[in-house]
Amino acid sequence: MSQSVAVSTGYRPGEREYRRLSVALFAAGLATFALLYSTQPLLPELVDDFQVSPGQSAFSVSFATFGLGLALLVAGPWSERIGRTTLMRWSVAATSFFALLTAFAPTWHTLLALRGLQGIAMAGLPAVAMAYLREEVHASSHARASGLYIAGTAVGGMSGRLVAGGLADIGGWRFGAAGIAIVGVLCAAVVWWLLPASRNFRPGSAHPKELRVLRDPALLALYGIAATAVGGFVAVYNGAVFRLSGEPYHLSAGAAGLVFCVYLLGSVGSATAGTLADRHGRRAVVPVGCLITLAGVAITLAAPLPMIVAGLAVMTAGFFAVHGVASGWVPARAHAAGVSTGQASSMYLFAFYLGSSAFGGLAGTAWSHGGWPGVALEAGVLFAVALVLTLLLRAVPRLDR
Repeated sequence: MSQSVAVSTGYRPGEREYRRLSVALFAAGLATFALLYSTQPLLPELVDDFQVSPGQSAFSVSFATFGLGLALLVAGPWSERIGRTTLMRWSVAATSFFALLTAFAPTWHTLLALRGLQGIAMAGLPAVAMAYLREEVHASSHARASGLYIAGTAVGGMSGRLVAGGLADIGGWRFGAAGIAIVGVLCAAVVWWLLPASRNFRPGSAHPKELRVLRDPALLALYGIAATAVGGFVAVYNGAVFRLSGEPYHLSAGAAGLVFCVYLLGSVGSATAGTLADRHGRRAVVPVGCLITLAGVAITLAAPLPMIVAGLAVMTAGFFAVHGVASGWVPARAHAAGVSTGQASSMYLFAFYLGSSAFGGLAGTAWSHGGWPGVALEAGVLFAVALVLTLLLRAVPRLDR
């Protein structure tokens, strides 16, 4: 569909196109995170089926996030030439295709290769979603719309793990992988049908000289927050799968997957933080989110299962509050600084998925050497670094709210 050249102040809540946009991006975010982390509840089954170590099994998550991170460096600038909506639609469709193939992977290395391709394919959506929202949604609702999109990613993270884990109990990990791939196909259909064409997009340059997004200190701090916060978050959930499947809990993949229901609090945390950021400012909200994540990790050190679930819930709400506000802050800051919003969003997400790959992958090693305290220590350090960066960010001159 061709990109419109009409000038608009952006869609507002209550308008039909705003509702279409919200539903489409919610579905897109759901599909992205459901497929990206779909192998996480299956890690113990992958260990048994392919005879790999816990640390190696975590590569099934890390290969996808690493492929996604690398592709983001191309997808963002590319969108400046071809437009946002075309790239987002094809991204969700291609991701679902590779997800279906993954369910039939004959060997461990084939599975890793397909997961890498899946990550590359899905880069087109997260690379430009925030830039698309900034262009198409009225300025008064930027943080709210961003929060709704991130809420979709939270529901996706939950549903992907629930569906994959539940179906794995019925028919094995391949059945679980195929089931979540079908969810991705359905979401892709929603995106193609409902996502409004861009009205305010203007083709720009993708030349490397435009990469001024690496010079602004606020943007650099936001990239650091992305890498450390998601690294701690993924590390906790990677480690939690092994903790809950072992002594003394012995939960099946489906039962352990129910723990991911706490992702619903991620949706609440993201949407609430977006509203609070519109009211009180982003600089006031993000540090509080980091403190909440640290509190959640501390709670998980308790042995009773209800306390572990409570800790995961608190940490999840805090993480999505941080990510929901920070990811929407990036294009706003980039626009105020006069740099490419698409490239700034891509760099944020590159840091995000690089942190997920590197630090999340270390969780298997931390578990093997230190058990749950080792995983909690890794996550706690990463969340503490994110908190320090949010405090340093407060000292950077303000260009945006």
